[in-house]
Amino acid sequence: MGNPGAHRSRQSIVTGLVGLVAIAAYAAVGATQTLVWNPLAAAPGTTLDEIRAALGRANESLGEPLVLVWAIIGVVLAALVVLLAALLPAMPAPVVLATDLWLLVLAAPAHMFVAFGAGMSLADTFGISGGDHAPWGALLYAISAVALLALVATTLRQVLRARHAALPAA
Repeated sequence: MGNPGAHRSRQSIVTGLVGLVAIAAYAAVGATQTLVWNPLAAAPGTTLDEIRAALGRANESLGEPLVLVWAIIGVVLAALVVLLAALLPAMPAPVVLATDLWLLVLAAPAHMFVAFGAGMSLADTFGISGGDHAPWGALLYAISAVALLALVATTLRQVLRARHAALPAA
């Protein structure tokens, strides 16, 4: 038969690991978008080294430390979710899922915050708008929006399950 608590714990850990991979991918794409793809799209025909040199001459930067800290924090928080799922066998998979979805939802405004400085530096240096010039930022925000919808759906499902379980048997 097996231990149902062990099955639930394993399911929670697997859910957390999937979330960790998704959040690590989001962080990698977000950092690359801000530090590589967007600058290259903002100054077509210019290499990344030439862009960094121009930024340096203008006393501007892409804010690499802040962007990398943003990426690392997201991955560390997702790893913490996996660790908690492993250490707390009673932590159900839907809670793990909801936590990872929240991290993906909150990644969008946090990414906008860290990318703002890089965009403004590019705008000041090259006389362009400070918005995204590469399409990948919009993809990240779409992923966060889908995560928000999934979070709402997951929460509603859990509420409806709890209500159904509380109804007296007919």
